Amino acid sequence: MAQIEILKSKLHKACVTHADIEYEGSFGIDTELMELVGFYPYEKVLISNINNGSRLETYVIPEPAGSRRMVLNGAAAHHGEAGDRVIIMSFNLVDEAIIREGKYRPKIARLDEHNNLDEDLTLTSAVPCAK
Repeated sequence: MAQIEILKSKLHKACVTHADIEYEGSFGIDTELMELVGFYPYEKVLISNINNGSRLETYVIPEPAGSRRMVLNGAAAHHGEAGDRVIIMSFNLVDEAIIREGKYRPKIARLDEHNNLDEDLTLTSAVPCAK
């Protein structure tokens, strides 16, 4: 059976809290939020910056639980700045039959301007980051 690369996990409209060009590289995410959608430490992610259209691949590193930190590190810091809204995604290979049967659902969390879970946000809402 064929396998299809499909969305596994997504944090939608996360707010970048810090950018550190001097760090070795990666994207830091609050551990609570990582666990919520199923990101693993050092997992490869695709990050889309809503503010400037930039897209980059990097890997996840854990930030302190409850900190709500979202940190662009190293070369990734050239792709945005504190205050930018981003979409963070990881993907997985899934058997085509599971997808066709409608048995697969990615884990998606939409975040508010403070990187808290916001069940009420829609995909088209435009809420700027809290300053």
